[in-house]
Formats: sequence, structure tokens, C-alpha cells
Amino acid sequence: MGNAFNLGKLFGIQFRLHYTWFIIFILITVSLVYPDWSSPLYWAMGIVTSLLFFASILAHELAHSLVGRANNIPIKSITLFIFGGVAQMTREARSAGAELKMAAAGPACSLVLAGLFYLVYLFIQDAVAPVADMAFWLFFINVALAVFNLIPGFPLDGGRVFRSILWQVTGNYERSTRIA
Repeated sequence: MGNAFNLGKLFGIQFRLHYTWFIIFILITVSLVYPDWSSPLYWAMGIVTSLLFFASILAHELAHSLVGRANNIPIKSITLFIFGGVAQMTREARSAGAELKMAAAGPACSLVLAGLFYLVYLFIQDAVAPVADMAFWLFFINVALAVFNLIPGFPLDGGRVFRSILWQVTGNYERSTRIA
């Protein structure tokens, strides 16, 4: 993906940031502004929540990548952009099982993060309203991220899960890809 700059490496995977990320970062930050809070507080909470949202997307993509690498699929980079993130693999999975595990890892990670953010919300909802609101929004958005990604349409994660099931049943990767 062009027009992206390198952020560094983690687990040997290059992380990149596309310029469109800044557009969605600003839009999310502004949309999270609560008029009842003081200006410094709502801007700080908006920025922190936006950063945690993108950390959630990064974790989702990293889950795909680490499971892929565990299944001998080299991962070149992960790029964050306006619509989320994308991991660049040097090749596709060689088995339906590896494809299934790799495709399911991202939504599973998002659901785990949603659960963690919900626990934070439950523990602090009556004590620290701004942080509780941030945690609840991050719970909701991670559930939405998992559900959206599980739509069974290729190239979404759900489409890849569907393809892996078809591939397992038919034994035909190309046909399964066309159907998915």
C-alpha cells in the first residue's frame, strides 16, 4: 500500500501507517467529544480513545499475522489506513486448516479485547465516568469490528473462514475462492 510510512517492527513484522489514517483519527477524536466535559478532558479522552481503537485494530491484524507465521506463512508488513488494517503476506495459506485459524484469529482477538474493555467499564462505571465511557465505547467498537469482519464475504475474515470450509469440503482452493 503506497503513501505509508514505517513506524517500526514488532515480532519481525514491519508496521506502517497510511496517510488516510490521520483522517479517520481526527474524525473519531472529534466524534468522541462530550460537551459536558471540560475542553482539555474531552480532547484528551477523544485522543486516547482513538489511539486505543487503532491499537485494537493493530492487535486484530497482529493476531492474524502471528497465527499466519505459526503456520509458516511469512508476513511482510501490517499497514493501518482509513478502513482499518491489512497484513501483507508473501503467500496464501497452504491448507484449509491454516486459513481457518488465521482468519478466525483477528475476530477472536477483537472479542477478547471487547471483553477486557467491558470489564474495565464494569469496575469503574460509577467512579470515573470519562474512562468508563471510553471503555464502553471500546467494548462496543471491538464487538462491532469482530461482527463486521465475520460477514461471510471475501476478503473479510468471515469470507476467508467460509473459503476455508469450502476448501476443506471440496479440496479445491480456486473454486472455493470464487464462491466465497
